[in-house]
Amino acid sequence: MSSADDVSRRRAKLDRCGPGEDGRDVALYDLAYALCDRYDKDSEIEDLNEAITLHREALELRPVKNDKRSLSLNELAFCLSTRYEKQGGIDDLEESITLGRESLELRPPGHPSRDTSLFNLAYRIRMRFVKQAATRDLEEAIELYHAALELRPPGHPRRSSSLRQLVFCLSSRYKNQGEVNDLEEVVTLRRAQLELCPRGHLDHGESLYNLACDLRKKFAQKAALCDLEEAIELLRPALELRPARDDRSSTLHELALCLSSRHDELGAVDDLEEAIMLGRAALELRPLGHSSRGESLHTLARDLRKRFAKKAVMQDLEEAIELRRAALELHPSGHPDRPSSLRELALCLSNRYDNKGVVDDLEEAIRLGRAALELCPPGDPGHGISLYKLACDLRRRFAKKAVMHDLEEAIELHRTALGLRPSGHPDHPSSLRELALCLSNRRDKQGVVDDLEEAITLGHTALELCPPGHPDRAVVLCNLARDLLKKFQKQPDVPRSHDANSLHQVASVVCPTSRADLASSLFELSLPLWDRFQKQATMTDLDNAICFATYALELRLPSEDVSVAGWVQRLAQGANSDEPVMLGRAVDNLCALANYHRARFQTHHATVDLNEAITLYRYILQFRPTGHPNRASSLHDLAQCLADRFRQQPITADLDDAIAFEQEVLQLLVRGDPDYDASRLCLTAYLQMKFTSQVAMMSSDASSITLFDVKQIIRNVAFETLKTVPTRLLHTPTGILCNRDAQVSHFMKSQEYKRLESLCTTRGRDQQMEIIHTHVSRHFQYAMFSHRWGEAEPSLRDVEGHPIYSMSTKGGFGKLQAFCRVALERDYLWAWSDTCCIDKHSSAEVQETIGSMFAWYRQSALTIVYLSDISNTGSLGSSEWFRRGWTLQELLAPQTVVFYTQDWSLYKNLTSSNHKADVALLEELERTTKIELRFLTNFSPGMEDARSRLQWASSRHTTRPEDIAYSLFGIFDVHLPVLYGESAEHSLGRLLAEIISQSGDISVLDWIGESSPFHSCVPAHITAYQMLPTHRHQSIAEGQSSGTSVGLSSFEALRNLCSSLAASLLPRFLSRPLTPSGIAPTVPLRTPDSYAPGDVYDFHSFTRAPLPRFLNRSLLLPCIAHGVTAVQLTEEDPSARSYMYKIQASGLRPVVITLREKLEDPTISQGTLQLVRPWHSKGQSAVLDAANEEQLLLTLGRPFNALLLTELPHSQYKRIASSTFITAQPVDSASILQSKVRVFNIV
Repeated sequence: MSSADDVSRRRAKLDRCGPGEDGRDVALYDLAYALCDRYDKDSEIEDLNEAITLHREALELRPVKNDKRSLSLNELAFCLSTRYEKQGGIDDLEESITLGRESLELRPPGHPSRDTSLFNLAYRIRMRFVKQAATRDLEEAIELYHAALELRPPGHPRRSSSLRQLVFCLSSRYKNQGEVNDLEEVVTLRRAQLELCPRGHLDHGESLYNLACDLRKKFAQKAALCDLEEAIELLRPALELRPARDDRSSTLHELALCLSSRHDELGAVDDLEEAIMLGRAALELRPLGHSSRGESLHTLARDLRKRFAKKAVMQDLEEAIELRRAALELHPSGHPDRPSSLRELALCLSNRYDNKGVVDDLEEAIRLGRAALELCPPGDPGHGISLYKLACDLRRRFAKKAVMHDLEEAIELHRTALGLRPSGHPDHPSSLRELALCLSNRRDKQGVVDDLEEAITLGHTALELCPPGHPDRAVVLCNLARDLLKKFQKQPDVPRSHDANSLHQVASVVCPTSRADLASSLFELSLPLWDRFQKQATMTDLDNAICFATYALELRLPSEDVSVAGWVQRLAQGANSDEPVMLGRAVDNLCALANYHRARFQTHHATVDLNEAITLYRYILQFRPTGHPNRASSLHDLAQCLADRFRQQPITADLDDAIAFEQEVLQLLVRGDPDYDASRLCLTAYLQMKFTSQVAMMSSDASSITLFDVKQIIRNVAFETLKTVPTRLLHTPTGILCNRDAQVSHFMKSQEYKRLESLCTTRGRDQQMEIIHTHVSRHFQYAMFSHRWGEAEPSLRDVEGHPIYSMSTKGGFGKLQAFCRVALERDYLWAWSDTCCIDKHSSAEVQETIGSMFAWYRQSALTIVYLSDISNTGSLGSSEWFRRGWTLQELLAPQTVVFYTQDWSLYKNLTSSNHKADVALLEELERTTKIELRFLTNFSPGMEDARSRLQWASSRHTTRPEDIAYSLFGIFDVHLPVLYGESAEHSLGRLLAEIISQSGDISVLDWIGESSPFHSCVPAHITAYQMLPTHRHQSIAEGQSSGTSVGLSSFEALRNLCSSLAASLLPRFLSRPLTPSGIAPTVPLRTPDSYAPGDVYDFHSFTRAPLPRFLNRSLLLPCIAHGVTAVQLTEEDPSARSYMYKIQASGLRPVVITLREKLEDPTISQGTLQLVRPWHSKGQSAVLDAANEEQLLLTLGRPFNALLLTELPHSQYKRIASSTFITAQPVDSASILQSKVRVFNIV
């Protein structure tokens, strides 16, 4: 029927139903509805206006108590909001919101249309926010959308629209307020949207694109590279699914942005090249007149300038300037992007000036910079960057034209910019650097000492913020070095007696042109300061000398070196020996700096200076091998420092080294030489120190112990420590598998043992045990290996007695070798792998290993996870490791974990020592495993949250089926026999029976699937725990404290309710007088062994019901029982294995279930069925007061997941119909009060 015919028909119906007649409100409503429907098709405003008038009249005929009033409110509000969208009348929108609020009040929690009212009201309030920008409207809309979404769980037909609207609101709030939590939630909701649009869905491409865009925003906020990687991974398939011109251009643009950002993070040129290619493609799809053309021009120009900075190809910069000019034309005065376009064009022109020196470019850059600053007044987000860029260009013009006004203005602008970039701001170091440079320039021009002092102070601060390896450290250090030279060259009190040529050499490099010149100048300046310190002992001179020599040493490092140690080693080996002068200057620098630190130690006795001097002297020795004329003096200096350290910290190894070095000196020198006598006297003193320390240890007091005793104690402590670690460990330096005897033997022969033994001889008895335990524990720290088994894994028989490093690298052998190398690289001498460190032919050892494995992983120093099936650019979720059974405890048990990919590179190049401490990786682990963050970082074995733990394991599998249960023994902290050869059903059944018996946790019964032959209440497969229960409630105690749903299953809710009741009743119970009258009314609680099947507890004694327990393969389960009175087969489809039943049970509303198997007729006809609600009680009293009774009634009145039991002979029962969740609900409070808890014997 056409809409016109429908209107006519309903108008005639209204004409027949005059004012005051029954049904007129319905006729008015129906005609209004038809008119609104016709308006949707024809857009005739008269139809909408008439519909509004009719809805108002119908509403007047439906007073507050009319059950259809909410419907009229909702429809009238809809029509008014529709007219607002058409005509923009704010009164229509306000009235629609008022009507929506009244409609919501008439649809309280539990009303089937409450979600619609929540959604519609939120939508209209969001429209008002768009119109008026009132934050309170946005906040309320978000709150309402959240409430609507809770009522639209997965599977609800309108869940997608709720997700979409909530995303819009949260994105708006994030844009306005910048709260990262909003962005995090947006990403979560986008993932939910993507799940609703799987591959093949019409909106799959759009969902991929939207999630990728928000992940890129999240990366911009939190700098977690995994977000950027995932965004790129999503955008590539999205690009294939979006052929439409506009959709494709936006996807190209977004992918280009992500690749450009990854280039900024990782420096991969290929990413930048691809970004430019995609940017060009996006620009082609956005011709002149396209709304997003300016955005594409900006992005492509930015990437071309990046490539220019990388490769210095002028063509890139020229094209970037051309694109910037085109973008600026599209951003006229008043356009929000005009300031950034002005700034970016100015930056490109400034770069071209730096390369070509054309002053016109610089002049235009300054002019553009001023225009950008005018458009970004104080308070504007772009004010700081505009100040900074303009100041930099003004300093450039000062350097070119020497106009003092430019420099003064640059300083003023940099100071203001620095105020907007406080400590902690990412651009704080660059502002410090540029302001220091301007002040240094002004000092050169005007000679103001204060400018130079401030420049040096700012330079020191900037250098601290740019640690070794920072890309700007070299520039900051060079600038600071120049300023220091300026300061000390001009000071009249700088000493001049060190060397006639020293100061001349320093002064000759007024403006050093290279790092080498700066290094030489600073070092030369340190020498006269050192001379004056030796004469006058002024500590400021020594501090300055150390500062200059330290900076000079760093300036000598090549750009590729970050550490002095690596540079010294390469120089000493002749890697850079093509310039002997450089080598000589490096050694002189090291010698002087070592002497300076030693002198400061002798004055202030700071151990840090002594340690630095020892390190430097050891470096010097590398340049002075045997035969070098200065080797003897270097050995002597180092020996003296080691002896000094021994006097402070009596470590025997230092004294032994000092003695050995002086002995070598005497072999290198000739008797009679003054240096020979000095070394001889030192050697004598050191030998006396050694003798004295040993005598003191042997005779200090009667409680001291002998060297033999020390050795025995250390050996005993070592064996005691090894009792809690795996029986066999691989020695990573040699690759040999060692039992405990061999492990102790290795330790007793090591230098570490000798040092420990030496330490013990210099300590009192009370300190010895602490030192021994500390050193032994540290030595036997071990790394555990977690991986997915592959082909040709080495066994105990393969590696026993053979170094693994000499074996083939094929298959598992290569993997094992790589694991040991990585462990050794991380400074662990011992390592354990389940492939070769267990004797799998010994059932006793296998039993012990499975029982101990969780503890071994927990106390390991490191667990190395090898993901053999993902590359460094892959994602954790694609690895089979996360779908294996044993790896669950290998993820949860260790405190410290690092992930390696298939080429043994760190996952995502994360260099942290513990990937469990990396926030971004933890978030990825949480998404991949669906395990909450608190369990990933701080997991405790046990039976708490048993249902959750079973769900974690439900999607995992093992090679041997029975292992799926054995792999969970450690997770639940249970100790059961390992019986290889038993069925998977039997092993899982034993585990679940143990959990129920120990904890009484009835949530373990919350599963759907095939029953196990072990027991009807136990699933045959762990996959039965994958699906969450359909009805989830909160306990009363939690409801009172939070007022929000906490997502408990109905079984868990009962367990927690009883705990809360026990908590509320127990204090009253304990406070009763301990007299016969005080305790007489109380009925003693039953122990697990004292109750029997068939025991009954009425409503007022529910809290005395016993805990569930398995006994001889029978489950004694307390349940609230509802006898089944009728079972009706309402629908059946044998071909689809679908049978729908309607079940009626005493005290319950009718229950409808759909089963895959048909119920047996005898079971139905004999009346032997029970619908039961498992009961978990920890109550301490038989008395329920009014408040607790109300709590119990409230919880028991909600829908719950029931078990269907059928009676067997001998009063036994069996669970049936386990292939679906059976949702039941009591009829009313009276039926609850009449219900009883019975103990069923279920087999």
